[in-house]
Amino acid sequence: MIDPVQLVLLIVILVLTILLVILGVQVFFILKELRQTITKTNKVLDSAESITENIEAPLSALSSLVFGAKASSLITVAKFVRSLLGKHHEDDDRRHKD
Repeated sequence: MIDPVQLVLLIVILVLTILLVILGVQVFFILKELRQTITKTNKVLDSAESITENIEAPLSALSSLVFGAKASSLITVAKFVRSLLGKHHEDDDRRHKD
């Protein structure tokens, strides 16, 4: 018949086998949940990328508009200063002629 040592070994092997099967099932569920989490995170990141692209275009247009307004205002100021300097030189030329 079966020795007590063999019986203990058989019981230990059965218990370990059952525990490993349970552990394998739990690992499977954890990996499945991790996959779902990664999929949801990927969707969130795609949405964030889409939102930033949609915001980027109007901000870029607004930025170029502001820089264009600054450049045109600087040109306008430069022309105004030139015209003032030109009038100043004309006044000096008239005074020297008189």
